[in-house]
Amino acid sequence: MEKDINYYLNLNWTLIEGEDLDFEGKTYYYIEIKEIPSFVFCAKTPEKARENYKQQLKLTLTVMLESGEHIVEPDEFEEEPDWESLCP
Repeated sequence: MEKDINYYLNLNWTLIEGEDLDFEGKTYYYIEIKEIPSFVFCAKTPEKARENYKQQLKLTLTVMLESGEHIVEPDEFEEEPDWESLCP
């Protein structure tokens, strides 16, 4: 199977949604993708963030594909160990 842009856009990415304040104290909403640490999309409402993040994802994936960067797929992603439980 060829892994092209459409293949990657249709993967079941792990979305991390949240809200924060900008420099003027106004609320904005963001979506991050756990498997792509450099990805973040921001919007004025959570609905707009969910509605439009795939446009930014397409651009990000296109750059990654063109540069030959390895794209970590959702089933490849390994959780970091829980360091607090490992260290006394």
